[in-house]
Amino acid sequence: MTEPGRLFDLDEPPPPPPDPAGPAVVRVLPDVSGLEKEFDYLPVGGGVAPPVGSLVRVELQRRTVAGWVTAVGVEPPPGVALQPLVKVTSAGPSPELVELARWAAHRWSGRLAPVLRAASPPRQVALIPIPTPTVATGPDRGGPHSGGRARAEAAAPGAGVTLVRLAPDDDGLALVEPLARRGSVLVITPRLGAAGHLAGRLRRLGLGARVHPRDWPTAAARGGVVVGARSAIWARVPDLAGIVVLDEHDESLQEERNPTWHTRDVAVERARRADVPCVLASPCPSLAALALAGDEVHTPSRSAERAGWPVVELVDRRREEPGRSGLFSPRVAAVVRGPGPVLCVLNRKGRAVMLSCAVCGELVRTEDREHLMVEQDGHLVSLATGETRPLVCAVCGAAKLKRLRLGVTRAAEELAALAGEPVAELTAGARPSRLPARVLVGTEAALHQLGGVATVVFLDFDAELMAPRYRAGEQAMALLVHAARLAGPRADGGRIVVQTRTPDHRVLRAAVHADPGVLAREEAVVRRAMGLPPYGALAEISGAAAEALADRLLAAPDLTVMGPRDGRWLIRASSPDRLADTLRPDQRPPGRIRVHVDPPRV
Repeated sequence: MTEPGRLFDLDEPPPPPPDPAGPAVVRVLPDVSGLEKEFDYLPVGGGVAPPVGSLVRVELQRRTVAGWVTAVGVEPPPGVALQPLVKVTSAGPSPELVELARWAAHRWSGRLAPVLRAASPPRQVALIPIPTPTVATGPDRGGPHSGGRARAEAAAPGAGVTLVRLAPDDDGLALVEPLARRGSVLVITPRLGAAGHLAGRLRRLGLGARVHPRDWPTAAARGGVVVGARSAIWARVPDLAGIVVLDEHDESLQEERNPTWHTRDVAVERARRADVPCVLASPCPSLAALALAGDEVHTPSRSAERAGWPVVELVDRRREEPGRSGLFSPRVAAVVRGPGPVLCVLNRKGRAVMLSCAVCGELVRTEDREHLMVEQDGHLVSLATGETRPLVCAVCGAAKLKRLRLGVTRAAEELAALAGEPVAELTAGARPSRLPARVLVGTEAALHQLGGVATVVFLDFDAELMAPRYRAGEQAMALLVHAARLAGPRADGGRIVVQTRTPDHRVLRAAVHADPGVLAREEAVVRRAMGLPPYGALAEISGAAAEALADRLLAAPDLTVMGPRDGRWLIRASSPDRLADTLRPDQRPPGRIRVHVDPPRV
């Protein structure tokens, strides 16, 4: 057993005593922007080398910088006089996590240092207590959906990826508990607040649950259930028995800075290396998760899943008299005048101006009805595909089109007039302790700010359905899931009202029938045909040297280069490995290049 008070690695035996021939040489990656080279150093005072992953300070170009030990016992270059480490500052990621970080840096075409930074403790940890894994002592109780535990026990007895589709009101507790009784479990949630709530529920079941990164040293030593948000996938956990990623579809699980690693994919790779189960769970599983699980998804019974969704009501605006409908349909006017609380969602960010036919009310879309078209130079143009046609409706042939313009502030004013009472406008970052009014209006951020809303109304959902993004369908479905959790199940009176001019869209059909599989099956056909993720790989490049890189890649036989648009190029490859090999930092032209692999909003 390692002596107390010494830095050591939880997964490896203590380092051997110093070799009489000389101390072991350590390799260090400095935490210096733009520098990816590793350097060799001697241990402090010629003593025992710190374990791989330790945070250290070293002399580099006449200044002291931080860094990580990436290897121990290396052969230094001949004829080089090595300097000693200045000091060892903290425990860091384990050797296994350092290697996993190397994989992630390559997979997402970025530098290793930012990944190691995410895997390091939030504050200096001089030592880690001797590991004493927590053993579950509480009774084996059921969660809100007892079928979840049965599915987890039956579907994930050993290593491999299991994809579970949950009802929106299922918090995933029943998936975590059976795995936690086998050993330590790493549980990832999209938001830290949800992680704390789930950890509290697990503790009430007698399971040792800790929140990352707040409980970093204790979790690294005792394990149990370690719950956290995105960066928790890099947590040190002894006796790892499984990994659970809740709401794997959520965009917040992807790192925004380069390298843009995704928690879901890192979890699958970490579980594979540790030979433990990885359970991915979501009310609307992404196509990426389906691909990782071999297109196999474990679903609840139709009655249980349907009961977990609120009633989804579509308001078809095509039937209204053109030019006289305004912001709100008669049905929505009735909803805001009825019992509350009511939240109206109007998301303006990042949408193109929409056109509709002034005669039949249909949105102006491309021939395949997948993308919106806008007016440019006297023609209709699709910004997503480049398709053009004259200024006529493709449905009825009318040449009279109208613009649809909506705004949150205008919506609040008109809602107040309709409801005959004040309407609260929710701004970004607002976290009201109680509902400020019976009727509220805000952007999609309001779905994360409130609780206890009986009805959610989407005023302009077509802007999400028809957004010029390849993942628009999945992102629109995710909004409906957030609304479903806010409104609650149909048995409690939960209701979602959607104003739309595309009621036949696959997202809306999936929501009305409480069957996200409808969306996944139809979306997969479109993605496969276009070679888009997960049936291909995609990266967005920008920066001063991006054009030179794009020109260089034009000659590659199995790559597609699209652009430029707003100073950005899209690179499409047949697989993530092919894309990673193409965009390696050491193969790029000199100059600043930002690479965003798996961009969710292009």
